Amino acid sequence: MTMTSMLGYLAGFLTTISFIPQVIKTWKTRSTADLSLGMFFVFGVGVLIWLIYGIFLGEFPIILWNSVSLILVLIILVMKLKFEK
Repeated sequence: MTMTSMLGYLAGFLTTISFIPQVIKTWKTRSTADLSLGMFFVFGVGVLIWLIYGIFLGEFPIILWNSVSLILVLIILVMKLKFEK
């Protein structure tokens, strides 16, 4: 594996796992009042576009980490919509 690939995997891993504490906190507290629906929606669209870009390039680190990020963002969005009712 090249240094460039290792940097891609590391960067993707770190930015992706940064959402895990938010998912856990939101699930435990059932509170999403301080989360911006607009921010998570726009971010989710951006991650989806990065995923499509990665697919076009055939770059596995981009595909992998943006897929995982998209799942985590979708989980947060679902909790935001569900818990604010």
